[in-house]
Amino acid sequence: MSRNDRSSGSRGDRSSGKSSGRQGGGERSKSHARGNTPVNRNEKDPKTMSRGNAPVKKKTGEKSEGIRLNKFVANSGVCSRRDADIYIAAGNVTVNGKVITEMGYKVLLKDEVKFDGRRILPEKPEYVLLNKPKGFFVTGSLEKKNRTVMDLIANASKSKLDPVGKLDTQATGLILFTNDGVLAKSLANPKNGIRQIYHLELDKDLAYEDLQKIKEGVNLEDGTARVTEVSYVENKPKREVGLELRSTKPHIVQRIFKSLGYEIQKLDRVVYGGLTKKDLGRGHWRVLNKQEIINLSNL
Repeated sequence: MSRNDRSSGSRGDRSSGKSSGRQGGGERSKSHARGNTPVNRNEKDPKTMSRGNAPVKKKTGEKSEGIRLNKFVANSGVCSRRDADIYIAAGNVTVNGKVITEMGYKVLLKDEVKFDGRRILPEKPEYVLLNKPKGFFVTGSLEKKNRTVMDLIANASKSKLDPVGKLDTQATGLILFTNDGVLAKSLANPKNGIRQIYHLELDKDLAYEDLQKIKEGVNLEDGTARVTEVSYVENKPKREVGLELRSTKPHIVQRIFKSLGYEIQKLDRVVYGGLTKKDLGRGHWRVLNKQEIINLSNL
């Protein structure tokens, strides 16, 4: 049979609107079993209904429209796509109550997908950068009257975005928000050490000797705090200091200076990773562009 003969035959089968009684080699009995069974009988017999109302072509069509299960899991922010394959093979993922271990399995958005018993939903990863003003809580407050950074980005996305890392209530500067759990976990990992630059103002001038101590590393209760660079801000009083570091330890900047007898009056994070405050006013946010997302992923 030529290619044209095969193509026209396939189109003829589809246009007939039947379950193709000729697919079984033209055997009359198979055609009768699937094509001529009364509808009411199918509705009463679940086994027959499964064969009669869900033909192979329909299942194939649905599958091609679905999302690969590992991508679905990764998009939910649980883990990376590569790790999703491992969890799927281990039986950690169920679809509509059934454990799925098949690689390449596809699901529809209406399917109920669970990871370790918890339902997950696929979301398009979103990334928002905020220039935080003073006086806003980052992790929330028990007092309802207190404002949080979530209030500032309320209109940034319909998805639930979480801040990456922390910034003290009285501190200002850059905070990244995302629903990309994989990236957030990577940026928060102390081993990765994301670059951060702070502009801070102390309660008194920073002595040159203390400046040198900070450069050499300050001993704290949880180890030595090391910075990439520290210097006086050019053309400013010596109480204004620029500090670059890669540590993700909580309150690390405050603890460094407190150990040397200084209190921080103002703390502003001006660089986070490769992100800056350029053209981003205090209290305003913006969506990251594709290149910025790629750069963060490569840190």
